[in-house]
Amino acid sequence: MILGIDFGDSRTGFASSDALGLIASTVETFKEKNMKKVALRAVHLAKELGAEKIVLGYPKNMNGTVGDRGKKSKRLANEIKSLMDIPVILWDERLTTVSAHNLMNETNVRGEKRKDSVDKIAAAFILQSYLDSQRNV
Repeated sequence: MILGIDFGDSRTGFASSDALGLIASTVETFKEKNMKKVALRAVHLAKELGAEKIVLGYPKNMNGTVGDRGKKSKRLANEIKSLMDIPVILWDERLTTVSAHNLMNETNVRGEKRKDSVDKIAAAFILQSYLDSQRNV
């Protein structure tokens, strides 16, 4: 099982893969701004779900450069690694939040439910992208 993470300023989405590593599903949205607490939650979920690795969204600018959000994601990856001996893979997440919003538009998800769902859906998109890439190797 693999844990997927979409790390945000105030909310972090979590997703997990099935045992075969074929399909990503949403887990939860964790409302927290403190990076250490987000790392602790990630470690807790990884242990609880039996994750063998973590795929963490790595935001890049459209031109491929790494900005402030990407640097924060890298710090979160290092924080998780300091708490748990598990591989943390930084995965390009460009346009995953846009894709999550598009899905919610198509399924008519609105209001507070939308805000609570977008991050975990983005985490599932990040993880699914990684899973799909592994099948093509």
